Amino acid sequence: MVAKTDYSQELVKKLEDMAWQLRIDIVEMTHCRGSGHPGGSLSPAEIISVLFFHHLQLDPNNPKWENRDRFILSKGHACAILYAALARRGFMPLKELESWGCIGSCLQGHPDRQKTPGVEMTTGCLGHGINIAAGLCLAAKLKGLDFHTYVLLGDGELQTGILWEGAMLASKYKLSRLIAIVDYNGVQLDGTIEEIMPLEPLKSKWEAFGWAVLEIDGHSVPEVLGALDRARANGNKPTVIIARTVKGKGVSFMEGKAAWHGRGINDEEYQQAMEELKQNV
Repeated sequence: MVAKTDYSQELVKKLEDMAWQLRIDIVEMTHCRGSGHPGGSLSPAEIISVLFFHHLQLDPNNPKWENRDRFILSKGHACAILYAALARRGFMPLKELESWGCIGSCLQGHPDRQKTPGVEMTTGCLGHGINIAAGLCLAAKLKGLDFHTYVLLGDGELQTGILWEGAMLASKYKLSRLIAIVDYNGVQLDGTIEEIMPLEPLKSKWEAFGWAVLEIDGHSVPEVLGALDRARANGNKPTVIIARTVKGKGVSFMEGKAAWHGRGINDEEYQQAMEELKQNV
């Protein structure tokens, strides 16, 4: 595990509060739309909070700034948390979140780089995020740019072969500015990872592909901060952060349940979920 680093209490509290706010936004959006993927959107809230509200070098007033850090949500079905983070970071009005999935909205069922400001890659076909990220890193080298590229992966996504082709390429070219984060919540569409296609020993697999590997509690803001700082300081190879999380984190009846991989939230479920989430804000 990555040792906790001495970050200020104010910073940690700010990022923890934002993580819970993002979870509230996810439930609001999924209830309003009547569909979505709440389980896998709730699990990486601390990771997304630290990235978008502390770590990533971005400019909402200039989304195409050439030397910005790139973030790719490879598990594109979890777009609710990305949209919430982009809105709260200032890429769009918060009011826009209410239009998710409506005709004419800039917010699609999966991220679309042609429609949504701040989205770097159109995702939904799992396994491609690492490959695109490696291409971005190679392009940056050719252009003499020094931005970092971050990819959030689902654990079920790691069962795809194409992802490991990208992992090999990143290792071959020593793309140290590529940082992958695995949202390792242990549950996918039809059941647990262990039931469907076990990934362990996951750390050894990434190391065999030439990556530096960090393992953390993905719900600990200090551990997320520390891992991202260590990954950014690594100058020799790409880094993957294996973040242990809970699918549906924060909503008791969703936690660890495959049934909440992809479905809407009815009125009664919405009321209970909001009562639980608002206790943490």
